[in-house]
Amino acid sequence: MPDSDDYCLYCERDSQQVPLIALAYQDKDLWICPQHLPILIHSPAKLADKLPGLANLPPAEEHHHR
Repeated sequence: MPDSDDYCLYCERDSQQVPLIALAYQDKDLWICPQHLPILIHSPAKLADKLPGLANLPPAEEHHHR
């Protein structure tokens, strides 16, 4: 894992290697690169080992639109 706090939570590349998108989860500031943002949206359970509680979040396809 990189020394900096600014790294993709999935691939662990830092902002010197890829653009990063900021996100907040459980009062923590986190980062994800655009390449792995679809994982957060469509397969959040794949990040459950890095983000506790995310295993219960349904993928975007299962959300109901209002």
